[in-house]
Amino acid sequence: MQTTDSPHDSLLAGAFGPTLVIDLAQDRILAATPEAVALLGDPALVGTHFARFIASGLDTFVVFIAEVQHRKTAWTRRVSLQNAGGDPLLCEVTGRALRHDGRDMLLLHALDLGALDRHAAEVAAGNFYQGGLMEWQRAQSFFADLERENQLILNAAGEGIYGVNADGKTTFVNRAAQEMLGWTTDDLLGHDIHAKIHHHHLNGDRYPSHECPIYQSFRFEQVNRIEDEVFWRKDGKPIRVEYVSTPIYDGPQLVGAVVIFRDITERWENERKLREAMEQVAALRDQLEEENAYLQEAISIERAHHDIIGRSDAIRRIITQIELVAPTDTTVFIRGESGVGKSLVASAIHKASPRKRRPMIHFKAGAITPEKVESELFGQMRGAFEGALKDRPGKLELAHGGTLFIEEIADIPVELQGHLLDALQNRQVVRLGDDRTRSLDLRVIASTNRDVDREVQAGRLRQDLLLHLGVFPILCPPLRDRPEDIPILTAHLLRLVCKRLGRKVPVVTEGAMRKLQHYHWPGNVRELANVIERGAIVSQADKLQIEIQSQIAPGALPKSTLLTEAEVEHLRRANIIACMKEAGGRVSGAQGAAALLGIKPTTLYSRLKKLGLKEDDW
Repeated sequence: MQTTDSPHDSLLAGAFGPTLVIDLAQDRILAATPEAVALLGDPALVGTHFARFIASGLDTFVVFIAEVQHRKTAWTRRVSLQNAGGDPLLCEVTGRALRHDGRDMLLLHALDLGALDRHAAEVAAGNFYQGGLMEWQRAQSFFADLERENQLILNAAGEGIYGVNADGKTTFVNRAAQEMLGWTTDDLLGHDIHAKIHHHHLNGDRYPSHECPIYQSFRFEQVNRIEDEVFWRKDGKPIRVEYVSTPIYDGPQLVGAVVIFRDITERWENERKLREAMEQVAALRDQLEEENAYLQEAISIERAHHDIIGRSDAIRRIITQIELVAPTDTTVFIRGESGVGKSLVASAIHKASPRKRRPMIHFKAGAITPEKVESELFGQMRGAFEGALKDRPGKLELAHGGTLFIEEIADIPVELQGHLLDALQNRQVVRLGDDRTRSLDLRVIASTNRDVDREVQAGRLRQDLLLHLGVFPILCPPLRDRPEDIPILTAHLLRLVCKRLGRKVPVVTEGAMRKLQHYHWPGNVRELANVIERGAIVSQADKLQIEIQSQIAPGALPKSTLLTEAEVEHLRRANIIACMKEAGGRVSGAQGAAALLGIKPTTLYSRLKKLGLKEDDW
């Protein structure tokens, strides 16, 4: 019988006790029995939201709904309910999945455990579980009579049932208990059953009998319900159980207790797997959000060109090396001066590899402060250090399944290089503030513009890390060593910049090309791209005007094609000063020095600080 005339009343046919029909999509109560109205204390129950009757642990109720939908029916005591007045309700909730009129619904039955306690006290009997708690027949006599007269009932019950006398000795054990525990009646009758099946906690700690709720039932005359403990089988294996321990009387005399238990190992394991699955889903969601944020940032970085352009022997050799190594998972180490296109080579290797469907994660240690390198690379857990406000995967995790490109490997603090080597060799990473290892499946490409032998000798680069990364070396020659590539590079870069600026492509004269080919190009292809863009901007006629600005005249450069590290550093310093002058001291912005150099503002700030350059220098 229902409380209102509802089109969903038919779904309650045959229902007894407090029962509801809930629309899961809208969290709305569609029908209710009078007992449900009385239990929840709301005459206008139908049409309202059910969530307001959940006292706490809404997430637990969501997990319970997922179990119901998976199994079609389930029950739990972990959902805390309250009535309309806010008073707590101690209930066992049983749910059954329904599908009606194309909607997912939940048939929810609430068993009032408080009322059962009052019944137990009145009839001096225990409760046993079978499809929910059922009333136990009042004990007619002491344990001998109970075992003799009700033996068929006890052995037919699906739950384990056993009795203990006031001394803690076992008086009877039903067939289900024997099957679940592996102990026979000969093993248990007349013996201290606590010492047999309840002697230790799951963590190995001893479980004294005076702390056992079963013994407290007949020592303090109270009914105890325990939802998650372990009993130990005869073979030494634990099973998770929930049980009710109820005192038993022979007339006015307390003579012992009866225990009814259920094996919940499978249910507990399923709940654990469900929790782990939900955690994995949440972790994957966070990782996808991080990857998306990273890719959006990478897309926003303007690149001068997207293919390897050139016809020199050096470029052809690099392309051949890319074709050889790309299909493998071999680690690649790219060397070359700043601006020669090392990141372009790394991108080409990734795009031609089996990992191309996953992102290539770009890590620039020089673009971030040394204090943040570790969390950026290895990830962090919330609270791992001051300012760590949320869990966040590092670049190693983001590159899982794809490629990690480490630019300027020597910029990683040497004390972290060993940590990085350990993660790459063991293929697993541990976030800061965490103790759980996470598996890694990634390909590593590293690069540097420095003399690695000098970096190793100076103690800024670990020899073992260099050996691990240098399996397949690729050397990118400077632009001054391949002048035959300058014409085709100029045409390609000019076409790209004019398309972006919305201008007509000017003609490159022979004089302009000679000027480009005779320049030393300390900034390599990146500097060439900047010169071409400036030329496209200042060119008013149909001819490209070339303006090469440098504090070092081409004639003043050493005749040898080899430069020392000091000379390269001097050229880099001079080029940055020239760019800062041209940009009027601005670092960021469309006309800032970073844009002219083709790098991120954070990278330029880092280089200014590293070189010790200040406003007085330009």
